[in-house]
Amino acid sequence: MSNKNTLPVALIQEKNHGDAEANLAVIEMRVAEAAARGARLVLLQELHNGAYFCQHESVDEFDLAETIPGPSTERLGKLARQHGVVLVSSLFERRAAGLYHNTAVVFEKDGSVLGKYRKMHIPDDPGFYEKFYFTPGDIGFKPIDTSFGRLGVLVCWDQWYPEAARLMALAGAEVLLYPTAIGWDPDDAQDEKSRQRDAWILSHRGHAVANGLPVLSCNRVGHEPSPLASEKATGAAGIQFWGNSHVLGPQGEFVAEAGAEPEILSAEIDLARSEDVRRIWPFLRDRRIDAYGDLLKRYID
Repeated sequence: MSNKNTLPVALIQEKNHGDAEANLAVIEMRVAEAAARGARLVLLQELHNGAYFCQHESVDEFDLAETIPGPSTERLGKLARQHGVVLVSSLFERRAAGLYHNTAVVFEKDGSVLGKYRKMHIPDDPGFYEKFYFTPGDIGFKPIDTSFGRLGVLVCWDQWYPEAARLMALAGAEVLLYPTAIGWDPDDAQDEKSRQRDAWILSHRGHAVANGLPVLSCNRVGHEPSPLASEKATGAAGIQFWGNSHVLGPQGEFVAEAGAEPEILSAEIDLARSEDVRRIWPFLRDRRIDAYGDLLKRYID
């Protein structure tokens, strides 16, 4: 590290390799390489153990879920300890029979589980039928303290909600992290694809600017076919995950950005810059908390 406030990070942008064993084996290789490059914080993509199974609704997919702690947390904890990194993972959690969550787990560099975050905003759209599988989180927006900083971990669909990023910031998060699985329908027109990707990146840049914090977003890549392909329904063409994982500074500036292929995106973030940025853009100071009561309403009629 160039100074005590500079944190080397790595985002493991990957495609699906078939099953949990294959994907975790690749993750182990990628984390080893990232650590060898100097990374101290490593972020994995959403539901990295397998295919993005939410393209259809099938009770058989619940067999993929596991307890936390469980086999994957044991393996990932050993990986974090082996390389001395703080590791942010994304798992399909079996909390109880019939009760499942989309859960991010944070491991300390000694391999211990520091905390978890259960995805709060759950989509339900063609190709993204997550409400069938995931119960909304009930832990709240609580940052997780690590040896390398206080992490505000959110998951994918949470990225469209400024409230989530703000609440993490108000609770003292020093970095916002988003394990992500986002892509487009291959049948969409190119201009629509571009608008969707640009909106996604713009949303993250907005969270960085509004909160004066670095933002890390790790997406998956590759085309994943839909189990509904034979039905010719909306979304049956599968999903082309577009990658473009990125690291942003506290003014929304690009520190690093990946392409659309598997990649280890390495960067350094300066945690001290948030203090400087917030002094010149004191958004937290000027918030009118006395006037925001209507935000608790679904809609103002």
